[in-house]
Amino acid sequence: MIRIGPERDADAREIETLLDRAFGPDRTARPSYALRHGTERLRGLCFSAREEGRIAGIIRFWPVIIGQDVAAALLGPIAVRIKSRNREIGARLVRRGLRACREEGHRIVVAIGTKAYLGRFGFEGARMQDLEFDPAVEDDRFLVYELVPDALDGVTGAVRAASSPKGQTHKRRRPSVQRASA
Repeated sequence: MIRIGPERDADAREIETLLDRAFGPDRTARPSYALRHGTERLRGLCFSAREEGRIAGIIRFWPVIIGQDVAAALLGPIAVRIKSRNREIGARLVRRGLRACREEGHRIVVAIGTKAYLGRFGFEGARMQDLEFDPAVEDDRFLVYELVPDALDGVTGAVRAASSPKGQTHKRRRPSVQRASA
């Protein structure tokens, strides 16, 4: 039986091993880690799934800022142990995390992930919402979700770590080919 509960500090080593296996030992060089650098995770929004006493999966959230001063939560990482995959553990963690974000008063969640997976929870392309991030991250991997209807109305600008100075931004990538508008 899978039990989802708050992440525990005692599980730190097991979680780091899971993350290394899921994303590789060079995972901290990824652009999403720049958003986490120098900030503390939102502890009340970090959950683990346990099965037979072991960590089967985890989800974490971090504070970020959009534009000049709009607070948001960054989803990630989310990882599930290989032996536990294809059993909806990741989906249960995402739903639990988003519900906790909403309950704690968050209005917007940003993610660097796959639209094919996170789209089923309501995530959509963030650049389509005039949000900016590292141009190395493809459009279909830079995602956003409104926990509250219309939370993104009037929100534009770069997504940055909550600890970043206001002047530090990531420039929006200019498309090399003109895209047809819908």
